[in-house]
This record gives sequence, C-alpha cells and structure tokens, in this order.
Amino acid sequence: MTRAIHRFREYEFGPDQRPEAEPVTFTMQCLACGLFSRKSEDSEGGSVWARTHLRENPGHLDYRAHATRPYRFLPGLWQ
Repeated sequence: MTRAIHRFREYEFGPDQRPEAEPVTFTMQCLACGLFSRKSEDSEGGSVWARTHLRENPGHLDYRAHATRPYRFLPGLWQ
C-alpha cells in the first residue's frame, strides 16, 4: 500500500493587476432592444452611445452598464 502526502495551499482571489492582464472594459446595453455599445476602456464611452441611441429611439429609456474586470488567483503559502 502506497502512502500519499497531501499539501494544501492558500490562494488569494482578486482583480488581476499584472501589467499583462486584460484591460477593464465597459459596454452599455439598451434594455428595450438589446443592442450594445462597443467595448471601451473608458467608462464614459457607453454613456455617449446611450445618448445617441436615445435620440434615434426616443422610447428606449432603460439601459444597463456592463463592466468586465479580469480576476486572478494568487498562490500563497503551502500549509
């Protein structure tokens, strides 16, 4: 019979802040028709799109902001 030794490791989970991490991106979605703005690294880009979309579609009053932020587990100490 073979004996196994198991080691456990702690991990910390949080936003990926490495230089090579994907950028945080933002989009805006019209809830009336489901259309999305383009992805942007600027959080205000979707607001500009929403105002333009509202001018073209006066009844489209409700929107949802989507932010995509990469996360990563950071290995910690072995137990």
